[in-house]
Amino acid sequence: MKATKPRAAQGLGFTLALGLAVAGAARGEPAGPAPPATAEHDVTDTYHGRVIHDPYRWLEQADAPAVKQWIAAQNDHTEQVLATYPGRTAIAERVGKLALTSTRRSDPKLSGNTLFYLRQTPPQPQPVLVAEPWPEGAPRVLVDTNASNGDTAITAFWPSPDGRRVAYGTATGGDENTTIRFVDVATGKVAADALPYAGGGTTTETLAWDTDGTGVTYARLPLPESVPESRRQFDAALYHHVFGTPASADTLVLGKGLSPIAEFKLLSSESGALAAALVHYGDGSAEHAYLRRGQEPWREVLGPEAKVMDSSSSADAVWDGEELLLLSHLNAPRGKLIGIDGSGRSRVLVPEQDWAMNGVAPVKDGYLIAEVSGPDWRVRHYGADGRVLRIVPLPAGIGVGALASSGASAHALIGYEGWSIPPRWVRYDGASGTVTTVFETKAAADYGTVRSYRIDARSLDGTVVPVSVLALQGTKPNGNRPAVLSGYGGYGLSSSPHFLGPWLAWLERGGVVAQAYLRGGSEYGESWHQAGMLGQKQHVFDDFHAAAQALAASHWTDAAHLGIVGGSNGGLLMGAALTQHPADYRAVVSFVGIYDTLRAELWPNGAYNIREVGTVAKAADFAWLAAYSPLLHVKAGTAYPAVLLVTGENDPRVAPWQSRKFAAALQHATSSSRPILLLTRSNEGHGVTSSFSQRVGNEGVMLAFFAQQLGLPGGNEADVR
Repeated sequence: MKATKPRAAQGLGFTLALGLAVAGAARGEPAGPAPPATAEHDVTDTYHGRVIHDPYRWLEQADAPAVKQWIAAQNDHTEQVLATYPGRTAIAERVGKLALTSTRRSDPKLSGNTLFYLRQTPPQPQPVLVAEPWPEGAPRVLVDTNASNGDTAITAFWPSPDGRRVAYGTATGGDENTTIRFVDVATGKVAADALPYAGGGTTTETLAWDTDGTGVTYARLPLPESVPESRRQFDAALYHHVFGTPASADTLVLGKGLSPIAEFKLLSSESGALAAALVHYGDGSAEHAYLRRGQEPWREVLGPEAKVMDSSSSADAVWDGEELLLLSHLNAPRGKLIGIDGSGRSRVLVPEQDWAMNGVAPVKDGYLIAEVSGPDWRVRHYGADGRVLRIVPLPAGIGVGALASSGASAHALIGYEGWSIPPRWVRYDGASGTVTTVFETKAAADYGTVRSYRIDARSLDGTVVPVSVLALQGTKPNGNRPAVLSGYGGYGLSSSPHFLGPWLAWLERGGVVAQAYLRGGSEYGESWHQAGMLGQKQHVFDDFHAAAQALAASHWTDAAHLGIVGGSNGGLLMGAALTQHPADYRAVVSFVGIYDTLRAELWPNGAYNIREVGTVAKAADFAWLAAYSPLLHVKAGTAYPAVLLVTGENDPRVAPWQSRKFAAALQHATSSSRPILLLTRSNEGHGVTSSFSQRVGNEGVMLAFFAQQLGLPGGNEADVR
């Protein structure tokens, strides 16, 4: 997915902050330390005749000494406030213990009778790349980047069709700038070939192998010396690399002149004879499909009129032998399965069903399709004739993740997890319909008493929005339990039940956790997504507010004990929630969020987001962006809830200055003594490649902040049960 006074003149800001703290104390609220002073330099922009004031524009300059000093002062202030909570250490320790699960696996891929996947064993900083004979065999580590102290992560990998070699991408420091390398599966030897600038952040890493194995095609951003710095995250294209030659000699094969915001997904057929390239122009737009046989030129076989939508799912497009399987939304808002053969002819394989299609995997004489309806997921086995054979016997209350299979085999791998179920892989036998567990993560504690409840919220326009509520057995609604509500609502990404992990530290202290399934996602198909994008984005914020009200109406909590949390697009949601309804939330945690929607598209990834959210260059788009832009709607004298904003200095997706400007505005405006905190993480980015310790650290800070602000007991778990 995907805007200085002299130092002596900063006293006014300090006086304002100190005065607000004193005013809060006079109302009976505890007065904490005042935030650092922030200078205001009013800069104006005019959009379609409307003048917009931007007094914190100077905070966009990350390399300016004054900004660096301000960031350091904000981090010190955040630490000072968090240190006043006596239960912080106990919660952090409990979060750390809960994070120490057994080994976790992710991203399975089957190729040449070998299963490849990423494996992480806490507290190992980063996952390692593993090869394991399928269906039985001993696993072997192929690539381990942990010698870099956790700074370098594997971003993606692509086995060759015969399973003898694997291409893998790495990036360092959270910036997602990917370099692709190659490892021999039998020997573990890494080849000398290295392909830098292979995407990451603004554009997805992708690769397809040549039929004869002598080279690969991959997506590459412009070489730094060929374009100005401001254009280095645009104009990605497909290049062909011949093994043994320098990357500088790679040749352009597809993408020139298509779009500066073109993004690619490459898929090699099981035999390697065919390759597909799915190309879309910005988030929220439909795919163009290209095919290539051998080293013949690429040819377009499907246009955006087929409504094969951009998705981050690895299972929304896959080869079945030499037929490409895709999910199309043409006259099918919940999706239908289509196939494209090597000549480019398409056919409908499975028509639209009652649930939305979310992923597909071929099996012998049929297909497995992951389907979703709000918070509910299932996998159904369809025959080659498109008829349902059975529902795969999986537990209720799960979210389906990975699907890995081959159309030549009756067996497939299915990955899932649930609120109290750690990640688990099962082998499905399409002939008998049985499933066998082949891997499961062992939790560090007992989650057997976690209970899930569903409540329905009614949004402002009458739309029903489902909400999952999690609490321990015996925890009853009493009207004022400390509760935390999360949501996302964007880019067609489905929220789903997932393992609670460290959130058990919240539940065992009597707290409640809730997740809302908002428009903008694809929980009910593409129409649900479109109802929360572009000019309909306000629906997402209305849905979330309705979910909060439903929690109160069902007596799980009240406004004085409700916290909310989100990240990235969910961070925009947090900003809109606290500026539109500041009295309805007591505490907010927002990770890497977008808050200045009018200047977001000036950051490279913001340009890729225009198809999803709109552009200020158009009057109509500007009107809705300005209507909900959190920064624009911060109002002086408003009693804002406690806020913790977290950002990473190397974030390639959302500009770190988004959090800086929003924090400064809230600190100057609030009439409450509740803290407005900013935490800037060095050597981190958007969270995509964060190390184990970075993730655990952020989770510990988040839960401690919520506990401090919502009144949750903070002792050791034995003391609070």
